[in-house]
This record gives sequence, structure tokens and C-alpha cells, in this order.
Amino acid sequence: MSRRKMKLRRQRFQMTRRNMIGLFLAFLFLAPLAWSLLVSFKTSAESRKPPLPPWPTTGFSTQSYQNLSDFGSGIWTYTGNSLTVSLATVVLSVVVSLLAGYGFSRFHFPCKNALFVLIIATIMIPFQSVLTPLFVILSKLGLQNTLTGIVCVYVTLQMPFSIFMMRNAFDAVPKEIEDAARVDGASVIKVLYRIMLPLVLPGVATVAIFAFLASWNEFLAALILLTDQQKYTLPVLMVAVREGQYGTIDWGAVQAGVTLMMVPCLVVFLLLQRYYIRGLTAGAVK
Repeated sequence: MSRRKMKLRRQRFQMTRRNMIGLFLAFLFLAPLAWSLLVSFKTSAESRKPPLPPWPTTGFSTQSYQNLSDFGSGIWTYTGNSLTVSLATVVLSVVVSLLAGYGFSRFHFPCKNALFVLIIATIMIPFQSVLTPLFVILSKLGLQNTLTGIVCVYVTLQMPFSIFMMRNAFDAVPKEIEDAARVDGASVIKVLYRIMLPLVLPGVATVAIFAFLASWNEFLAALILLTDQQKYTLPVLMVAVREGQYGTIDWGAVQAGVTLMMVPCLVVFLLLQRYYIRGLTAGAVK
């Protein structure tokens, strides 16, 4: 056998091995999602049985989705609450971190580095340890049991990471581009939104993805700060809807809720994944 044929065979073997490993890893990640989707189409009685096989054995049923829709104020009310909170958190996180990241990257002011380190250091504080002070503050401000108060809490929790990401994104942009725009007479705000913003879109997308996923899936703050059932978000609804008759758990309704909750997360990530990887590596190489 010639040396060229041996090389081609070796390359094919390596490619096949990589593909098999990729398929195996994809199966590990997709299997739980597929399992939740299949269980959501079981009847309430069948969903309480042993999990194997995962697909419905008595035929596909939308009973779990109907139970979820009929609970409380209706699934669309809670979905609207989650979307409102998540989108507001994304918008505020992006705007505030964009301005703060630009300021920390391009401007010089007293104690700049110390202030930046102080902001980043708040990541080390567990959220659960400040939940009681947050509850008291929101109560004094009249924001307890409101979606606005939840948004304020989520934006505050997202700020350290978001500012860190945006500062790195701006540091990766050469200052000569900004200087050229200022020579042409552009103001600071115009430079930021017309010149710099298109260049740091990967960082903006990364901040948006993390803010959306964190606020969409957050449970503890919403559970403690919201007392009106009509204002519940989807994670809180999942805890309330899982209790069936006589203390049983309606696993079908739970998996139906999980299926509905993961759809927006998948859509957001798939739409912004192109910028997500670039955003995480922004500023890594000068």
C-alpha cells in the first residue's frame, strides 16, 4: 500500500472518530431535552409511571399542556410576565453596561481602577446573603411585589459581569478609529453609537444572552419578592403547578412547562451564537 493511501485512510479514520465523538456528545446534551419534550405529551397518569420508555405508550396527549394552561391566570399571563421582566433586564443591562464599559475603557478619572475592582468584587457576594436587605429596600421604595422591582434586582445582579464584558470589548477596539472620528468633529455620544457600537456588537450580544438567560430562569428572587399570583414568572409557576391531587406531582405539567421555558432560550442562543463566541474572547488578545 502506497504512503499516500495510508495517509488518506488515516485521515478518514480520524475524521470518523471526531464525528462519532461529536455525535455522542450531541446525544448527551440533546437527550434530556428530547426526554422532557416526549414526557410532556404523556397523560398525567402515565407521566407518573417509571420514566422508561420516555415516549408515550398510550398515544400522544396534550393534557399536560391543557393543565398548564388552565392553572391560575393562564400560562400566557405568566409567560408575558417572564418576557416583560427578561426583555427589560436585557435592555437596561445592555444600555448601562455599554455606557459604563465605554467609560472605564476610554476615560480617565480618579479611582477608576479601584472602582472597577469594587464592582467586579461584588460577584463574590452570594445573592442569597443580600436577599433580605433587598426585600427591605424594595418595600421602602414601594417596589416589592412588582415586576419593576424584580427587574431592578436582576439588572443589579447582572452589572458586574456585563461591565466587565463591555470593558474588554472596548479595549479590543483600536483607539485610532475613535481618534479619527473625533478629528472629523464627532461628539462622544456620536462616536459611541455610530462608530464603536457596531464594533462591539459581539460583547453586546454576550451581555444580552447572559442577561436574558439569568432573568428568564431565575427563581429565588421572584419567589420571595412576588406575592401576587398574577405576577408570577414561569419558574415560580413550575413550583406551584407541580402539586397534583393528594400531594402527587404532575410530572407531565412540569415537563410541559420546562419545554415551553426552554424554547425562548434556544431561540435567543441560536440567533446570537455567532456573536456569543466572539464576545467571550473580546479583549483576550491585544
